[in-house]
Amino acid sequence: METLNLTCYSSPTCFSLLKNQARRHSLAPVFSSSLYPSLVLSCSLSRKGNFLEPARKHASRSGSRGRSANVFLPHLVASMVGEIISRFEKKGFLLKGLKLFQCPEELAKEHYRDLQSKSFFPKLIQYVTSGPVVCMAWEGVGVVASARKLIGATNPLEAQPGTIRGDLAIQTGRNVIHGSDSPENGQREIALWFKEDEIYQWTQADAPWLME
Repeated sequence: METLNLTCYSSPTCFSLLKNQARRHSLAPVFSSSLYPSLVLSCSLSRKGNFLEPARKHASRSGSRGRSANVFLPHLVASMVGEIISRFEKKGFLLKGLKLFQCPEELAKEHYRDLQSKSFFPKLIQYVTSGPVVCMAWEGVGVVASARKLIGATNPLEAQPGTIRGDLAIQTGRNVIHGSDSPENGQREIALWFKEDEIYQWTQADAPWLME
């Protein structure tokens, strides 16, 4: 089992956008009141038609399933959140966790600890904590490597058209989204951004049609 962390930063208007996304996908939004506002979508609480079914154990003959976590950057236009989520959905990955909250400085520093020696580190931390962030956890076969391809090169001007950064960003300092660069970092980052009870176990009804 490999894990990838994908973290995206957005604006306060994402509350209504995420709520609408939840309704469109027959999910039950769960709001929690704490120091930082958050919205967590529980994929197992609501079911309409045959879209969702209880989680069950199953084997995959095509490779081990992994997880990825993504974070949207604060400047991300609210209307882009749904578009980015849909790219991972269309690929066939399973959404295991999703929330919007204000990132504390301590969390941002721990997340980007490998960049502490860089001159741009203080500005990066200031930017990441400047507004609410949207965090996602995805699961699927080869999700780490595939997510990196979906996201595109770090420098948006070098990212291929069709990738998230190639289509939606211009500058490296505002490159829209973070994605885990290895299964090991994915596990570490999901543990940073999500509590254990914020990762939901469920299985898509169409899973046999997506994977061997």
